[in-house]
Amino acid sequence: MPTYAVTGATGRLGRLVIEQLLDSGVPAAEIAAIVRSPEKAVDLATRGVEIRKASYDDPSTLPGAVAGVRRLLLISGDTPGQRVAQHTAVIDAAKLAGVERLIYTSILKADTTANPLAPEHKATEEVLAASGLPYTVLRNSWYTENYTDQLPQYLGSGTILGATGGSKISAATRADYAGAAVAALAREEDGNAVYELGGSAFTFDELAETVTEVTGTTVVHQDMSAAELASALENVGLDAGTAGFVAALDHSIANGELATDSDDLSRLLGRPSTPLRDAIRAARA
Repeated sequence: MPTYAVTGATGRLGRLVIEQLLDSGVPAAEIAAIVRSPEKAVDLATRGVEIRKASYDDPSTLPGAVAGVRRLLLISGDTPGQRVAQHTAVIDAAKLAGVERLIYTSILKADTTANPLAPEHKATEEVLAASGLPYTVLRNSWYTENYTDQLPQYLGSGTILGATGGSKISAATRADYAGAAVAALAREEDGNAVYELGGSAFTFDELAETVTEVTGTTVVHQDMSAAELASALENVGLDAGTAGFVAALDHSIANGELATDSDDLSRLLGRPSTPLRDAIRAARA
């Protein structure tokens, strides 16, 4: 039976976790990839990883998916408004199956932040604490890819729009967060654990300066109010709801809710997190 299982295993984070488990020397036979669509996991199956079909939205599929697993990584769902029910179903199945430790990917400062993404994570943490399962919570800050994926837009317009008020973001790459998850899966903990995870912090001004330095194309940061940002985003084609949500996230950054002085990420990785400059170079390549 597998030692480790990863939900959402064909997603961008889950796939990186499984690849890093394999690269770290964990035998493929000890890894189970829990997926909705096994046809998307053919490459993992070819490497010897056990593929288990299950869906957050169908609780009846979950007990079999986690049966025999010692350590389970629950990667948070991506459907707003559904996450608590989905996560609770996984937690219940894990408890029933006797999983020894559940690792959950939450959000930075989940229990105190006003970040609009936080309530479902906070609620999931509460369900997990009440379950009696030994657990590790990985409170991830922003992905650096939230910005490097926008390089074409930045370079095309020469501008990074934001409503962050000069505050810092402790972003890190998906690969770094995946590495932290791998470390947490393998780590022997005394009791439960909560890690506040974030990379080296930067402002949007520093983001623009680094993009300019790496690419040779001048990009500047234009800061504005959250309302002005929402309006600007609507003007480039976002619907009002999405534009308002993005602006609210920037407002959360302005309030310091996605910055941390914690060194938990580098301690779990056993090295510094990936510098912004290197992440931009990789995205540019």
